[in-house]
Amino acid sequence: MPVDLNSDLGEGYREDQPDEPDGSHSDKHGPGTLGEDDALLAVVTSANIACGFHAGDASIMRHVTAQAVSNGVAIGAHVAYRDMAGFGRRFIDMEPATLQAEVMYQIGALAGLARLAGGTVSYVKPHGGLYNAIVHHEAQAAAVVAAVAAYDPSLVLMGLPDSAVLRLADAQGLRTVREAFADRAYTPVGTLVPRTEAGAVLHDAAQIAQRCLAMATGEPIADINGDPLVLRPDSICVHGDTPGALGIARAVRAALEGAGIELTPFARAE
Repeated sequence: MPVDLNSDLGEGYREDQPDEPDGSHSDKHGPGTLGEDDALLAVVTSANIACGFHAGDASIMRHVTAQAVSNGVAIGAHVAYRDMAGFGRRFIDMEPATLQAEVMYQIGALAGLARLAGGTVSYVKPHGGLYNAIVHHEAQAAAVVAAVAAYDPSLVLMGLPDSAVLRLADAQGLRTVREAFADRAYTPVGTLVPRTEAGAVLHDAAQIAQRCLAMATGEPIADINGDPLVLRPDSICVHGDTPGALGIARAVRAALEGAGIELTPFARAE
């Protein structure tokens, strides 16, 4: 079966600075720089683009959407809590109506810039703290589903298998995609090991590539305790902010293609 390879991109922000003397904009970035986004867009098939709430800004969003369109990569809205200081990784106890509005706002912002680049947003993937919360938090999961359904019910919603958000999205009639993570360790029940725990983030590109090959072919990987865990993802994520992300993504793609697995976006790339 074909598989999608996605990455979280556009997770930087520009420092306030004047234009260059020739009228062009500076490519310098502040903390949380864009890293290897342009190179990753030549490897992955789907791009989860930060929408300015946990990272990114309008200039970065416009650049990354344009590059995604040029590379034939599907564009997804990487929506998050409004938490730039915490990179969107902290849980925020928000009113569902407020969360719904903010998710719609983020999708709309990215969609406008994607349209200017000649593309469209075709899916939504929550980020960090929000992603983890809506595995179990029914009210927030329902708010995210309501936001996607209200904005555009043709959008695909990406999430963790067996999560509340995907269950509610399926019930709403939305198309859903199950995601696995190339560079993250798993608990025995198939959730992500918190980043605060030892071994939560993987770094060995060869080991990660073999894990992804196992995921894609229905073979078990080792959970954090070393026991077998079977994941059957529609899409595999390589985090763009993981050290060595480009090398990891290339190794994963080479392993999958070497095994005859087709890499293709699960959503339309326009």
